[in-house]
Amino acid sequence: MYRQVTDPLGHPALTALLAALPLLVLLFLLGVVRTKSHTAALGGLATAALVAIACYRMPVLQVADGAAEGAAFGLFPIVWIVLNAVWINKLQRASGHFDTIGKVFSSLSDDTRVQALLIAYCFGAMIESLSGFGTPIAITSLLLLALGLEPLKAAAVATFANTAPAAFGSVGNPIQALAKVTSYSTHDLGAMVGRQSPVVAFLVPFALLLMLDGRRGLREVWPAAAVAGAGFGAGQFLCANYLVYQLTDVGAAVASTVALVLLLRVWTPRRRTAAEGEGGGGVSASAVPTATVNALGGPAVAAGAPLVPAPAPAPAAEAVAGTVTGPAWRPDGRSEAVRAFSPYAILTVLFALVSLHGPVERFVRSFDTRFAWPGLHVAGASGRPVSIADFDFGWLGAAGTLLLTTGVLTSWLLRVPLRQAVRCYGQALRQLRPAALTIACVLALSYVMNLSGMAVSLGTWLAGIGSAFALLSGFLGWFGVALTGSDTSSNALFGAMQVSAARHSGLSPLLMAATNSSAGVLGKAAAMQNLVIAAGALGLSGREGEILRKVIGWSLGLLVVLCLVALLQSTPVLDWMVPGG
Repeated sequence: MYRQVTDPLGHPALTALLAALPLLVLLFLLGVVRTKSHTAALGGLATAALVAIACYRMPVLQVADGAAEGAAFGLFPIVWIVLNAVWINKLQRASGHFDTIGKVFSSLSDDTRVQALLIAYCFGAMIESLSGFGTPIAITSLLLLALGLEPLKAAAVATFANTAPAAFGSVGNPIQALAKVTSYSTHDLGAMVGRQSPVVAFLVPFALLLMLDGRRGLREVWPAAAVAGAGFGAGQFLCANYLVYQLTDVGAAVASTVALVLLLRVWTPRRRTAAEGEGGGGVSASAVPTATVNALGGPAVAAGAPLVPAPAPAPAAEAVAGTVTGPAWRPDGRSEAVRAFSPYAILTVLFALVSLHGPVERFVRSFDTRFAWPGLHVAGASGRPVSIADFDFGWLGAAGTLLLTTGVLTSWLLRVPLRQAVRCYGQALRQLRPAALTIACVLALSYVMNLSGMAVSLGTWLAGIGSAFALLSGFLGWFGVALTGSDTSSNALFGAMQVSAARHSGLSPLLMAATNSSAGVLGKAAAMQNLVIAAGALGLSGREGEILRKVIGWSLGLLVVLCLVALLQSTPVLDWMVPGG
């Protein structure tokens, strides 16, 4: 049995610096050396293992076992979720129904700024609910380009819009990772995040309008931003607190879209124009990649005009993710639109069946198993075994398994031939190999830091600032996401540290853990991997810094707002918002 050590050097500040060394190595390799993310994660993992063995005196085999458990958790359930979500996305593209979804959104208004809100904010959240990991940025940026936005603006809008749904992305992956390293239930964490993230969700549409058309856009289209933000925030709060947290993004996207559609029935923007450049000018067809023009209606798709059905196959999304090209979308009444949105309906029904108390839920839970990771025997400083050493393997009711089932039903409903569906799955596997390695390494790094006591060392030192830590907590989450590009990875890295610091500071550990996730999503706009995705999708490779300059101010501004909310939630002013507070 290894018993955690919290201050092996006998000096809290030096111990904290030592404990932070793996993270500093990770940051140096990513930000300075600019190595690939999985290489940087491996470097951080190797550093963590050396520190754990040499300074924390953790046995070599225990370190290896801890890293193995972390990597296993990264593969299941996290990669298992992403793999099947990406497969569903590829099935939609292969059948041609993915373009139908985009056209349904864009046909709701002939104002480009409203279309941009529907596509980047509402539709992007629906994609995030399944895929995450930058997928919404790649897809919505191409659609925005076809609306007439110049590439740099399209990239900035798509990137920043992705911050709103990220806390519940990939069917709640960030919440699962946070629950694992903090020992809080996913229900409590989801509920707390659902009481913070609506603040960000409400403000994001206003920032998008300012990006699109400056103060003029805000002055003319603010009702759409207010209604979309309020609907999104309400959907997040209700789903996370009273329904199923895994479906929070789906619920928020639907609520936001419905609210905006209802508004458009009684209100129209004062001036219909393309939100292009400072002067609102359009973009020539030559500025739009040929694949994008063909996919979204040809050169006739002018700035400010609604998108029209494509007369030819749609390879634009394929260019981003390597999808099998399918038949073009043809207008066929409401049935095509219903089939296009069917994966989200199926997923909602499946989650409801396995989450609501009843015979199906009991049957699924009967297959759940929890076991102590072989060879891993770790006790906390108090002498009690740490719960993180136990591995949960609920394979039948896992979100990834439900997504797999959804994919099978989707391939039937969308009439994708079996051979093509299998080919799509193979493409998803190949596409996710680098991401899977990165996720496994980051989780392995997190587990070594958490099991050895390094996370506790950092948390104990940070707790020295007292109640002011409530203000710093959000910045840690933002830093983690900006560093890794993933709210899931940030929660795995810093979740336990947040809890430890909160306990030593007399703050609510649940509040600080949730703040890591809620504030962390704003770091998505500054994450290098997301900037690279946006730049690559729009032919802006090498101009990632320009995209960053367009979004960094908004990212930090909303971060300050969220941190102030968290600070107030730690005081009698808003502590009623904390479950059990």
